[in-house]
Amino acid sequence: MNRLAGRVGNALLWVASIAGVACITLVLLSTLFHVTLIMFKTGSMSPTIPTGSLAVVREIPASEIKIGDVVTVDRDGALPVTHRVTSVNGSGEGRQITMRGDANPVDDPTPYDVTSVRLVVASVPQLAYTVVWMSNPLVLGSIAIAAGLLVTWSFWPHGDKAVPREAPQLNPAFGRPPGVQL
Repeated sequence: MNRLAGRVGNALLWVASIAGVACITLVLLSTLFHVTLIMFKTGSMSPTIPTGSLAVVREIPASEIKIGDVVTVDRDGALPVTHRVTSVNGSGEGRQITMRGDANPVDDPTPYDVTSVRLVVASVPQLAYTVVWMSNPLVLGSIAIAAGLLVTWSFWPHGDKAVPREAPQLNPAFGRPPGVQL
């Protein structure tokens, strides 16, 4: 039973270390390539991107926006909006774009003046719900406690007793082990 517990513990430590390396790698990649995640809380982009989807977005300059792109635009005093681009006007650094959600019958009420947007690269349906659940302080605290207990358990002495070494036999004539000369 002790041996099985040791194997399970080692497997869990490997999983935790791989997850840690993956997290560090993802943070570095997101910083280097200006990649972030967004969650879809409404169905305005359904059925292409349904409510509860998690999307990977990459920041691009306005000069790279194309009609048909799904982009996220920041709005003053309101949450960002993610819709499909229906027109692009302007030149230079800035552009004026109109957008529409795939589920909406008409374009958004006003065009957006942008110098950069976040382009949706990929999305995964329903994954936002998992991210929200994992963000719960009780879940995060439980994961932290479990990881701490796993590390503590792995370094804790497990009662493996060292095999005692045999004491050397003394040479009765000289009071020292055989083969030892002065």
